[in-house]
Amino acid sequence: MGTYLYCVLPFIAWVASGVLKFLVNYLRSGKDAFRLVGNGGFPSTHTTILSSMVMTIGFHEGFNTPMFGIGMAILTIVIIDATGLRRTVGKHAKMLNKHISSEEEKLRERQGHHWHEIFGGLMLGTVIGYVAHLIMVFLP
Repeated sequence: MGTYLYCVLPFIAWVASGVLKFLVNYLRSGKDAFRLVGNGGFPSTHTTILSSMVMTIGFHEGFNTPMFGIGMAILTIVIIDATGLRRTVGKHAKMLNKHISSEEEKLRERQGHHWHEIFGGLMLGTVIGYVAHLIMVFLP
């Protein structure tokens, strides 16, 4: 069960994050929730997916293992990308949209994340990782 769980865990985290993101958007915006699902928003799906894997490795294999260290390095890069580069892309899209005629499709302005959205992804990923660890312990 453990080996297979590592393979399906990213999909589980993606679905969990997507459902939570939709619910948050629905509570904030009502019917516009479908339009708002995508890059950006609470929680960060990229952070949820990667942190669920990293935390599963930490809980199950140990927090002092090379695999956990590699995972933390990659997770850090993803977080920096989400809060820096992708937010800048969103700002550029906002400026470009001012110059696009109303007939053309506007660029998506919400691309990156704020820190609370990253934190939400980390917390959700940690919970998913811990549950995955428990499954591997009790259903080997």
